[in-house]
Amino acid sequence: MSIDISNGQFIIFSQGVGYGIVIGVGAVFAVTMALISWLLSRYMNEVQDSEMLSTAKRSIKSGLIASAVVSSWTIASTLLLSTTTTYSLGISAAWWYGGGACVQIIIFATMAIELKRKAPNAHTFQEIIKVRFGTVGHLTMCFYSLAQQVVYTANLLINGASVFSNMTGTSKEATCVLLPVFVIVYTLIGGIKATFLTDWTHVVIIYVIMMTFMFKVYATSDVLGSPEKVWELLNEAAKTYPVAENLDGSYLTFTSVNSGLFGLILLGAGWAAAVDSQLFQKAIAANPAGALTGYTLGGLCWFTLPYALATTMGLACRALEQTSNFPVPGGLTEQQLSNGLVLPISAYAIMGKGGAIAILLMVFMAITAAYSSETVAVSSLLTYDIYKSYINPKADGKRLVLVTHLSVIIFSAVAIGLAIGLGQANFDVSFITTASGIIVNVCVIPMICTLFWKKLSTFAFVASSTLSTCISLAIWIGYSYSASKSVTITTLSTYRALAAGNTSAIFVPIVFVPLFTYLKPADFDWNKWKTEIKQVDDSEFDKEQGLTNVLSGEDLTEIVLTKEQEEDAMMKRKRNYGIGLAVFFVLFFLVLFPMPLYGSHYIFTKTFFRGYIVVTFLWVFFSVSIVTVYPVVESWNGIKTLFKNMFARKRTPVLYSEQVLSQVASCRAEAENKEEAVVNISTVN
Repeated sequence: MSIDISNGQFIIFSQGVGYGIVIGVGAVFAVTMALISWLLSRYMNEVQDSEMLSTAKRSIKSGLIASAVVSSWTIASTLLLSTTTTYSLGISAAWWYGGGACVQIIIFATMAIELKRKAPNAHTFQEIIKVRFGTVGHLTMCFYSLAQQVVYTANLLINGASVFSNMTGTSKEATCVLLPVFVIVYTLIGGIKATFLTDWTHVVIIYVIMMTFMFKVYATSDVLGSPEKVWELLNEAAKTYPVAENLDGSYLTFTSVNSGLFGLILLGAGWAAAVDSQLFQKAIAANPAGALTGYTLGGLCWFTLPYALATTMGLACRALEQTSNFPVPGGLTEQQLSNGLVLPISAYAIMGKGGAIAILLMVFMAITAAYSSETVAVSSLLTYDIYKSYINPKADGKRLVLVTHLSVIIFSAVAIGLAIGLGQANFDVSFITTASGIIVNVCVIPMICTLFWKKLSTFAFVASSTLSTCISLAIWIGYSYSASKSVTITTLSTYRALAAGNTSAIFVPIVFVPLFTYLKPADFDWNKWKTEIKQVDDSEFDKEQGLTNVLSGEDLTEIVLTKEQEEDAMMKRKRNYGIGLAVFFVLFFLVLFPMPLYGSHYIFTKTFFRGYIVVTFLWVFFSVSIVTVYPVVESWNGIKTLFKNMFARKRTPVLYSEQVLSQVASCRAEAENKEEAVVNISTVN
């Protein structure tokens, strides 16, 4: 099949290839995850009751948390926009993309620890908002979260459909429908545990493909094949296509105004993913001891994906443009750039159709992993924060399982419909990605204060969020108009306008939150999160699945609270470590490394560039070991037990051990003694 580069496309495969990947690979994952879920249910007693579906019984270890964070934070836009911007602005854009959007994960590690410490039985972040701020605060938070989740998920589908359409000619509408179908299947069957397992699988595949490209570009390619050759071609490119507002138009300098502004945009836009609560959902599913390690390692490892991929493929595309091997005569068009085709064109130029297939596979993995995370988070929100809070507060576990399944289907239908509508309206995916934070990031400071500041009141939470949204939108639109005397998608999409809107959305609440708290303070009792948030009673559902030694929601709540009391000192230490790590890495990624290179007006020499690439390889090797090997090592005992039970065809339908039952009996006796003591004191009085 000949290459079709008309209309800003790069069609090198038939539609059959595109649909084959979407349907075939999707079906393989669905069947595999369904089989794994069945095996875990049969031989490890991991029945998908309501708590398992939404929280995985709060048992996920740090390795899987790290790989899940990397997977869910890696969307198709991460891969495409980072390489496109690096192609356009040079090497510093790759650093700013990675650094600007990874610090949120590392900062979030401290929030995850505090959530696990103060509300160990929570099912969603919004649940603790309801206990603290009541209905008004709760619905405000639900609105911001759902708005971000629906738009973000629709954006995922638009992005994926656009890539497949531009490379294989598939229908965008059909792809929007087909991409999530099999994700819905394994999410319904396996819940959040299936999401964690598929996240790990996706990360392994994405990293293998990325490392293949890195070795090809910097070691084995006949056209490139070494950092020195890439450096030479990038210097030639700077003479032909100099970068505006870069030092000497170079692609090999950090003295780049637009790259710095791009970093500010990502710093703001990256927080939007925390507002949509999928990060909190993974924190809730984490083992308390693994939350800090998982999120910190996840942030450091995620950094390498956009950074290393863009440093490789974005620069390779610009370098190859100077050679006869480039498949697009005359260089890329503006429409191809806006369609995010730098990465697939670069892959095709380096490795032919095999490289292009690898990109389609990477994009598929990124979209489906992120979609699964969003689906679990939204279904949990709809189940616990809408249905259980306002429709049926006494719902048992069996009813909540049904509502969770319905929520997955309803949310998917809405997201698919919105994606098709926005796609028909030709909305730019990168615009949605970078602009969404302007609206929802106003919740970030109030969310942090919710966990750390007992004086924050309902009035301060609601007023600071809603008023800051109005101000950040006004700043964004006002700046666009003042700069160009018009307000269009083009003027709103400039680096300066987006940077102004995103940064104001983060920083304006810093003024309003303390001001409104001073005007109307509260004095929240942290203990209310422990006494008013309880686990769901899944005992009847578990018994129907043939399990014995099941426990009520009250018993499980007490076990978790008892364990939390024992681990409180450890959790406080981890929180303090988390604060220190967050400060260090924020300074490193945003100040200590990039700013001296920016201020020194330095252009990379051939030797410095070679060293820079060597360090990039080392960082990628570290990331691979953490997110692909470490989860297996950490779960090795569980894996051995599963295979041992399978080969022995042994199924012991005991949900909780005698040791746990003994612990429950001890907790009950202690509670009864306390009640008797209260009665005796009352009688004496």
